[in-house]
Amino acid sequence: MARIFDVVEYPSEMADEVVHRFPEAGIADLRLGSQVIVREAQQAVFFRDGQALDSFGPGRHTITTANIPVLINLIGKAFNDRTPFTAEVYFVSMKEFVDRKWGTPQPIIVRNPGMGLGVALLQGFGTYSFQVSDPQQFVTQIVGAQGTYNLSEIENRLRTMLLSKLQDILGETAAKHSVVDLIGLTEEIGAGVRAKGQDDFKAVGLTLKSFYIGNLKPSEKSAEELRAMGMLDMNVYTQLQAADAMRDAARNPSGGAGLTAGIGAGMGIGNVLSQSLQGAAQNAQQPAGGAASGTPAMSAVMTPAEAAAVLRVSEEDVVAAIKSGQLKAKQIGNAYRISKEALEEFLRS
Repeated sequence: MARIFDVVEYPSEMADEVVHRFPEAGIADLRLGSQVIVREAQQAVFFRDGQALDSFGPGRHTITTANIPVLINLIGKAFNDRTPFTAEVYFVSMKEFVDRKWGTPQPIIVRNPGMGLGVALLQGFGTYSFQVSDPQQFVTQIVGAQGTYNLSEIENRLRTMLLSKLQDILGETAAKHSVVDLIGLTEEIGAGVRAKGQDDFKAVGLTLKSFYIGNLKPSEKSAEELRAMGMLDMNVYTQLQAADAMRDAARNPSGGAGLTAGIGAGMGIGNVLSQSLQGAAQNAQQPAGGAASGTPAMSAVMTPAEAAAVLRVSEEDVVAAIKSGQLKAKQIGNAYRISKEALEEFLRS
């Protein structure tokens, strides 16, 4: 025999639970005169046959024909105090879910005219908060017939919505401000994301209460990652490798992979290359006896390893420059030979 519920309530604090269905499986047998207890920051929504009918706010409610007229009309027959009817009750948390985290899994590309590659890569993180504004709409569109619905089930969707708006705002703002200015406009950008996100949240029965940017900074993507993203062609990639290796040689004799912060901030690549190559050229022009600098003299004909020693880069970097056509060399079988004139021309280019 089916159990008739005289009292329907869900006393849980619902810390990470947005919706709890009563009962979690099956349907409840109720009758006129049954009690529904709804706690503060909750709302109870009645469903029958998958259709949202009536809802109750905080308090103790007795089920009567007066307070659930839609349900009574739908059933279409008279009840007495002992005749049960079936329904599901969804308890929806109406509290504000605060301090939810967001972050950029991949850097956001923004325009940065006149500096470096003309683009910059930005990464950020922060917090947001939201609240259920329309319980019936949220349960109907998002929850369905699930017994429980937790924050973890919707947070990925919400973060995707927010990052889409953030990328849109950054794109609009970058057209008027430099990357340095953008980093100083986090409060304004956050307010813009909140305003743009409201319609998407409202469409699923939610309200975006706040959106804060905790940090916005240039990405630390390496040259290899940037190239994989299609942002660097082989020519620029090779130049950046040579420039970084020469610039960082004093600090890191083994070569370096410091192609990150300058690119992310949109720094002038031309300036970096110019300064690095000029320094290498000055060292290369010193007489062979000037061993104080530690830079080998250029021979009339050099191997890639000897040219790498002059440039203070790895042999692989020299071979990459040869294959890209930047550095002229003669190929003999599988080996390369580089003339002094070709290396000097490379340093001047």
